Amino acid sequence: MSEHRTARFPWGLTIAAFLAFALLVSLGMWQVQRLQWKQGLIARAEAAADLPPVPLQSLAQMPDPEFRSAVLSCDFQNQPHVELQSIQDGEVGVRLISSCDGWLVDLGFVPETVSARPAQQPAAIPAITAQARRVEVPGAFAPPPEGNRFYARDTEAMSRALGVEGPVPPYVLFATGSAWPGWEALQPSAPPPAFSNNHLGYALTWFGLALALAGFYIALLRRKLTS
Repeated sequence: MSEHRTARFPWGLTIAAFLAFALLVSLGMWQVQRLQWKQGLIARAEAAADLPPVPLQSLAQMPDPEFRSAVLSCDFQNQPHVELQSIQDGEVGVRLISSCDGWLVDLGFVPETVSARPAQQPAAIPAITAQARRVEVPGAFAPPPEGNRFYARDTEAMSRALGVEGPVPPYVLFATGSAWPGWEALQPSAPPPAFSNNHLGYALTWFGLALALAGFYIALLRRKLTS
């Protein structure tokens, strides 16, 4: 007389598979949200590029002025600046950082091979345009500055070195016009927007893994219940 054994339902496997499935789906949904945020950021940057520059006072009143351009009329030729170690197009150099009405202004890149700096001189103040860009706070392991030479874009420390008082905006103004029109070594430029938009591919990967896990669980469950 044969004995028929009823397979036990694999509760442990089911709970583990459910938790893993929920995690994979949540990661996919997070990437979908990131995709929507990145598309909005790209659209805002493209729209700002078509807008005319505004006075710096108007820029300061915007809740989020990133990618907007402003007109600056500060005398950068006759005020202090600090230098930020940098590399541009494979060339080592520094970026000159100054200030204008409480904002840090990146005046541009100067190759390391150019040691001379223009002498301070009374001159007509050229109006230049600059683009506001949000900057990240440097990590705890960022090297400290040496005199007026910085190795990380520490806006708080740079502002103190330049004697800027008051709260420091989380933005830096990148000059797109030269504060020294006669100094060809200075290369003003705003950094290109870093818009790597791979979130759709990441979302499809997570959702695909979730479907594969569901298929694997169903196949394994059938095998266990029929064995």
